[in-house]
Amino acid sequence: MFSSIIATSYQETLMLCDQPDDDWDPRAEAVQKNQISAYDEMRGQCPVAHSAYMGWSVFRHEDVKLVLNDHDTFSSRVSRHVSVPNGMDPPEHDVFRRVIEPCFSQARLQHFAPACRRVASALVGELPRSQPVEFMNAFARQFAVNVQCDYLGWPEALHAPLLHWLQRNQAATLAGDRKMLSALAAEFDGYIRTLLDQRREAGDMEAGDVTAYLAHAQVDGRNLTNEEIVSILRNWTAGELGTIAACAGIIAHYLASHPELPGLLRSQPHHIPAAIDEILRMHAPLIANRRIASKSVQLGDRHIQAGDRITLLWASANRDEQVFGDPDEFRLDRDPALNLLYGAGIHVCPGAELARMELKILLEELLAGTKQLALAGEPVHAVYPASGFSSLPMSIS
Repeated sequence: MFSSIIATSYQETLMLCDQPDDDWDPRAEAVQKNQISAYDEMRGQCPVAHSAYMGWSVFRHEDVKLVLNDHDTFSSRVSRHVSVPNGMDPPEHDVFRRVIEPCFSQARLQHFAPACRRVASALVGELPRSQPVEFMNAFARQFAVNVQCDYLGWPEALHAPLLHWLQRNQAATLAGDRKMLSALAAEFDGYIRTLLDQRREAGDMEAGDVTAYLAHAQVDGRNLTNEEIVSILRNWTAGELGTIAACAGIIAHYLASHPELPGLLRSQPHHIPAAIDEILRMHAPLIANRRIASKSVQLGDRHIQAGDRITLLWASANRDEQVFGDPDEFRLDRDPALNLLYGAGIHVCPGAELARMELKILLEELLAGTKQLALAGEPVHAVYPASGFSSLPMSIS
C-alpha cells in the first residue's frame, strides 16, 4: 500500500525492495546519498515503514517516544550478546545503570575539562590556514579519539587502531556482515582485556581513570565480568567516536553555511549550548537505535508482531514538523525537553553531560581560534550507520 505512494513521489531517490511487504530500502544508493532528506520524505509518506534490513522503521516523534517509554511491549534486548546497559530492560537495566553513572560524575567532568580544552585548542591551532583542509580527518575524528582515550585512560597508541576499527565496524554494519562484525567484536575485546589486566595488576583505582573504576566496580556484591565491562566500553567507544566526530563535522558545516552565526556566538557565548543542540537536532549525529516487540501491537496504522525488529530513527523524529514546525528553522528558544538528541526515558545517554561539555569546548575553541570557516568543495554525506559527513573540505582563516 505504501510502496506505490512513495514510488510516485520519491521515485528518483528511494529504490524500493522487490518484496511486497517492504516499503523502502534503507540501503539504497539514493537514500544513503542524503539520509536526512530521505527520512524527511518517509516521515510524511510512510511514518512506520517496513524493510528487510531495518525491520519496522519509526519516523515520527510521537511514535518514537511511545516506543521508548513502553518497556513491556518494546524490549531493548535486541541481541543474544551481552549489552550493558543498552540491551537491558528494567529492573536489570536499573541495577547496571547505577553502576556506570559514577563514570560521568560532575567531579570527573570537571577534572577532565582542562585536558579536553587542550586537545581542542591544539587541533584548532594545527588546522592549515593557507590551503583547504579535509576537516573530518584533520580535526573531527582526531578530536573524537583523543578525548575518548583521554577520558577513559587509554594510551595514545590506541588512537589509530580505534579509528580503523570504527571505520570497518560501520562498513560491516551497513553490509549486514555478521561474520565480520563478530571478528571486529573479538578484536575490540582484545584491546579492552589487555587494559583491564593492566589495571587489575596495578591493584588500585587511579583517580580519573574510568577504565580502572570499571575494573574494580561491583554489581549485586560481585565484580563486573570482563564480558560486561567490554560491552560497556564497546558501546561507549563505538558511540562516542562515531557521534562526536559526526557532531564536529555537522557543527563546522553549519557554521560555514551560515556565516552570520559565528559572530553571534562570539558576542553572545551563553547561546553556545542551545546552538549546539539545535544544530544537532536538525542534522542528527546518531541515526538510530533498535528495539524488538515483546508482544503484538499496533503502531500508527501498522500491525507489529511479537518478535519483530524495530528501528527508532532519531534523525527523523527530531525533525518532525508536528513538533518543531519547519525542521530547518534554527531557533535558540526551543523547549529542550522535546529534543531527542541524547534519547529519552531510562535509556537516555549516560554520557550526555560529558558530550555536551566536549562539544561546548570544541565550539568555543573553534570560535576563538578562527576568523572564518568556509566550505572549500562539495561535502560527502556519511552513510548508515554513520551520520554527518565522510568528507568535509573547508577553508579556514
